[in-house]
Amino acid sequence: MIQLIPFQIIFNPTSARELSKLPKEFQLEVLGDFRGFPQDVRSQDLERFGKLERQGKRLYRYRLGDYRVYFERSELGIIIHRILNRNTLKDFLFRSRLPTGEDEALQDNPKFWELMETSSESSPH
Repeated sequence: MIQLIPFQIIFNPTSARELSKLPKEFQLEVLGDFRGFPQDVRSQDLERFGKLERQGKRLYRYRLGDYRVYFERSELGIIIHRILNRNTLKDFLFRSRLPTGEDEALQDNPKFWELMETSSESSPH
């Protein structure tokens, strides 16, 4: 008998707060979009997601309308680190004065990783 390991979508405290601040309709849309994640994330091919890497840590970016969901793959499924409005990211990039693409600029910016790490300090791994 094959035992299936349940796939979990874990919102750390920061991303749970960010999700709770969104309009209820959009919250349902976000959660509905995650239904397809088990098949997508369990596969080795995550090319449809943006990818950011730094010092061995790999985050993926999923675009959902005007929002960017940053997550990492774990043994249990995925851990959502942040749900940020793209305007927040544009402001971040503008303040950082980075003239490259979104993923490349974020990947190379230590302040972005600080933003992600502060959200994961109380996150289960």
